[in-house]
Amino acid sequence: MTQYILRRLLMFFPTLIGVSIAIFVLMRVIPGDVAALILGGPEGEGTYTLEDLENLREQMGLNDPIYVQYGRWVWDLTRGDLGDSIALGRPIAGEIKRQFPITLQLAFFTAIVVTIIAIPVGILAAVKQDTWIDYILRSIAITGLAAPSFFIGMLIILGLSTQFRWIPPVMFTSLWEDPLTALQQLIFPAVALGFASQGLLLRMTRTQLLEVLREDYVRTARAKGLPEGSVVRRHALRNALLPVVTVAGVQIGFLFSGTIVIETLFNVPGIGRGLIRAITIRDLPMIQAYVMYFALIALIANLIVDVTYAWLDPRIRYG
Repeated sequence: MTQYILRRLLMFFPTLIGVSIAIFVLMRVIPGDVAALILGGPEGEGTYTLEDLENLREQMGLNDPIYVQYGRWVWDLTRGDLGDSIALGRPIAGEIKRQFPITLQLAFFTAIVVTIIAIPVGILAAVKQDTWIDYILRSIAITGLAAPSFFIGMLIILGLSTQFRWIPPVMFTSLWEDPLTALQQLIFPAVALGFASQGLLLRMTRTQLLEVLREDYVRTARAKGLPEGSVVRRHALRNALLPVVTVAGVQIGFLFSGTIVIETLFNVPGIGRGLIRAITIRDLPMIQAYVMYFALIALIANLIVDVTYAWLDPRIRYG
């Protein structure tokens, strides 16, 4: 197991470096000059001379070769220095430190809700194959896969505002300060964010369980007279859930990326809404930091999934 984890870590760091290079290069080729944005402001309301612009570019090292700029940026990242926001004039690391716990609460609350609902419902759909229960549950899953999260979020806000006069809260309460209020604020964003994921996990659980239930050892267990519930729980479920674990872990990365839209819709002050705000005001250093942060989250989630999968299925370690 230790050797497998080390192999995965050896793949993790080159991937992280490749992603960081891609992000750094893309931020340099898109329109916009950081020095010009600092002097002129995000809206371009300031005035400056070409000499001022050139002096600032020299001070910031923007005239250095791109590999020198990249090395300086990576060195700053390793020290936790993400630079300063152009619009806010404050360290970006402080903004992310304040916003990330909120996004983390939303993403993991969504993952817990999705897992608690989707896997048992997927098992029920497999056990009740080709019945009216199965058809209804599959229809819900297909709807979840077809409808984008922002559309579900808009429907929730529209329905709650017209029927119950509910609107997204202006102030957000942390889970550690007031758990009940925080859960009330998170439940609707979590439903919108996790609707597609629950559809995918439901279908995946149903499909995998149906395949395992057709295996010879399951038929042997039934022939021995074991109750159907015991056959499913003790013989089929563990093997059926192995691929589901992989999909569920990958979905955590998608949940974090989905917070970009959902946090904006429901006024949740996390890093997703922060990224949208940075894009709106063209705060290039902040955009670069946010994108790198999302990429790091996705890579860590995939690493955890790989290790968990290998722990559940020893064959993976020696494959």
